Amino acid sequence: MLQKAKAIIIMGVSGSGKTTIGKLLSKGINISFFDGDDFHPASNIKKMSAGIPLNDDDRLGWLQKINEFCIQKIKSDTSCIIACSALKSSYRKVLRNDLHENIEFVYLLGDFKLIEERLANRTDHFLPISLLKSQFDTLQPPKEAITVDIGDTPEEIVAEIIVQLS
Repeated sequence: MLQKAKAIIIMGVSGSGKTTIGKLLSKGINISFFDGDDFHPASNIKKMSAGIPLNDDDRLGWLQKINEFCIQKIKSDTSCIIACSALKSSYRKVLRNDLHENIEFVYLLGDFKLIEERLANRTDHFLPISLLKSQFDTLQPPKEAITVDIGDTPEEIVAEIIVQLS
């Protein structure tokens, strides 16, 4: 389906469905999925678990680690899908470093109320609902990305992403 190897970054605030959509997209286009949260150092997870928002310094090493992982995948001519909040344009710039046209961002767009409801029903994540506001405050919606509305079903969202990736 893809003409060349790509790193596909599924981005948005916590609770927007990055992991769900990433896994479904992975099955739909047969590209491996990785959760960006797995690249966080223990210090970041501890901070977020305590309800303390990460600052740019906390995020820099994490973003660089994801970028390096993507570069290695592309060098081996392998595509990957990664769930990563990528909330600021400066974060996306770090993720784009040395990837040029081999990276695609997919922005999961949703409003605060819908995402807050989703987070209230989650039991398997370390980010408390209290940090959602800080994520929305930090969010700089991307100008260049595939943008999909998370009000649709996960299957509809993935179908739309596949059409736009083609």
